[in-house]
Amino acid sequence: MPSYVFPRVTPLASRTGARASRLLLACWAAVGADPAPSARAPSAQAPSAGARPAGAGAVRTAQPRLEVLDGLRFVAAMMVVAYHYTAMWHVWRRPAEEVFPSQPAAHGWLGVYLFFLISGFVICMSSWGRGVGAFLVSRAVRLYPAYWLSVIAVSLTMTAWPYLDKAVGWRGTLVNLTMLHEPLGVPAVAEVYWTLWAELRFYLLFTLLVWWGLTYRRVVTFCLLWMGAVTVAKAFVDNGFVHDLLMTRYAPLFTAGIGFYLLYRFRPTLLSWGIVVGSYLLALPAVLYRASREVARGAPAQPKLPVIVLLAVCFLLVAAVAFGWLRWVRGRWLVVLGAMTYPLYLLHLDLGGTVIYLLQRRVPPALLVLLVTAAMLLLAWWVHRYVERPVAPRMKRALLWMSARVRRLVRAPSGREAPPLTQGAAPPLTQDAAATELTAGRTR
Repeated sequence: MPSYVFPRVTPLASRTGARASRLLLACWAAVGADPAPSARAPSAQAPSAGARPAGAGAVRTAQPRLEVLDGLRFVAAMMVVAYHYTAMWHVWRRPAEEVFPSQPAAHGWLGVYLFFLISGFVICMSSWGRGVGAFLVSRAVRLYPAYWLSVIAVSLTMTAWPYLDKAVGWRGTLVNLTMLHEPLGVPAVAEVYWTLWAELRFYLLFTLLVWWGLTYRRVVTFCLLWMGAVTVAKAFVDNGFVHDLLMTRYAPLFTAGIGFYLLYRFRPTLLSWGIVVGSYLLALPAVLYRASREVARGAPAQPKLPVIVLLAVCFLLVAAVAFGWLRWVRGRWLVVLGAMTYPLYLLHLDLGGTVIYLLQRRVPPALLVLLVTAAMLLLAWWVHRYVERPVAPRMKRALLWMSARVRRLVRAPSGREAPPLTQGAAPPLTQDAAATELTAGRTR
């Protein structure tokens, strides 16, 4: 779904935005100070330049490895895969109801919304106490290796078998390699790339907060300002550029994820809860609008209540992580599944969808979907094992070397020697934050 299509300003959006705004203002007025220190705060966790000062708030735990987040990301990816393979006319080139009459994955598109919720949580978690350079390098290292492979693979597939999408040509492919094709007005090589542009805009906005330095009150201020701007835009602005800049459709999902992380890291406050509840209210109009677009695509009309409930379930799943209700869900296998989600998402529709289209008259549909899904999972594991893992550390070293060279060139005219590469670097990552370097990302 392209991110540049915006819902019309409706009375529902206006009323929902006004209620969310009043709720957040009440929260801000009711809580004038940071949360009180918690007895559960780990004393071994040293603050960094951007971290909260001692006594300013309560750290919830020492942040054990949240393997359950990897499992949730895999669930979100499988929701999207199931939706694309069983509910999209685009894949079968005929009404999906003729192939799968019961449509069990008709709401699988909500997996993208769960992706964005997890992205807000993970990005805030992995960025705490880090500088802008480390944040940007980590995002580039995480996103680009598998993405570059997918651009090449999908371009070749669409050139050889242009059944799902037409190839964009070699110029379009080169522009797609930058991941900036959408703002440059170039068609995407793969339809699923629209979520990457949403993630990139979120990273750009969050970079401002990282530059400012992450503290509890600064993160809360960032969320409230962003949500306030979204509220105003939804209620009064009918300009596509403004909605695209603020990401009015998806911003509440990112802010909700950030709010859940605040509930995880610090003692719950009215402000943290206000961010989460307000984000849910702000997200509802866009989710209902997205459900209505299914009718325009030829799908049966979807009742509103299941969509509202399923969005609430996505929020509850991330809440369960924040409050430790799922801490018993652990295992190395979850990390492996989480690492596979990004390449699976990038490749499943155009590669797997092409196979489904070519073989749909020869293999029973249910068996075909199972076989193609299994093949895509194996391909996703291969991409992670033999592309992402070898390329990511080399790319990181190259980016750090380039960053050091730039710093030396900038400091040379002043006669000052450039600091060592490690000076000003962020403290060592927690186990959970380190794990997210190869498993975070977005959603998508």
